[in-house]
Amino acid sequence: DKKDAGEPKAAKKEKKPQPAAKELVIVPSMIDLRVGHIVDVEKHPDADSLYVEKIEVNEDEPRTVVSGLVRFIPIEQMKNRDVVLVCNLKPASMRGVKSFAMVLCATSTDGETVEFVEPPKGSKPGDRVYFEGFEDGTPEEQLKPKQKIFETIQPGLFTNDSREAGWYNADKKFHKLLVGGNVCTTATVVNGSLK
Repeated sequence: DKKDAGEPKAAKKEKKPQPAAKELVIVPSMIDLRVGHIVDVEKHPDADSLYVEKIEVNEDEPRTVVSGLVRFIPIEQMKNRDVVLVCNLKPASMRGVKSFAMVLCATSTDGETVEFVEPPKGSKPGDRVYFEGFEDGTPEEQLKPKQKIFETIQPGLFTNDSREAGWYNADKKFHKLLVGGNVCTTATVVNGSLK
């Protein structure tokens, strides 16, 4: 009898953590995308393939960002550029320099060309960048690596035939990437993946 009485208890114990594991619905508005302006750039002291940029996002001071773009974008073309920044990734050290955001770029289908996703003309540092249809979403303060939010959305991030940046949902509907209602674009990359 005692054994029977103990069993339901064990079952109860197992059930307890379930409410915490409420299914997370991942939407692109969880990603904090903002317009940034590159105010300074130099080669990483310990890595030939990396740049270290200072990027103005209308905060107290520019963010330090490390990007693996040396092979694709000459340093002269990095300076004074408006870019789209992913601002709520967990800061990561890259060869000893801590990076506090990620510059969103488009890669051509053959992998040979990498270009900035460019905010529309008239954008200002700190302006919110959002996906069409997700204007009202609130970004997470910081993306938790375990939840894989960026990793879930990223495979749907592309440019279309017209070089417009956006996100394809599961039904292949394209949600353009916008600043103030105007679309973000690339210089030449069509149908390229964004990351």
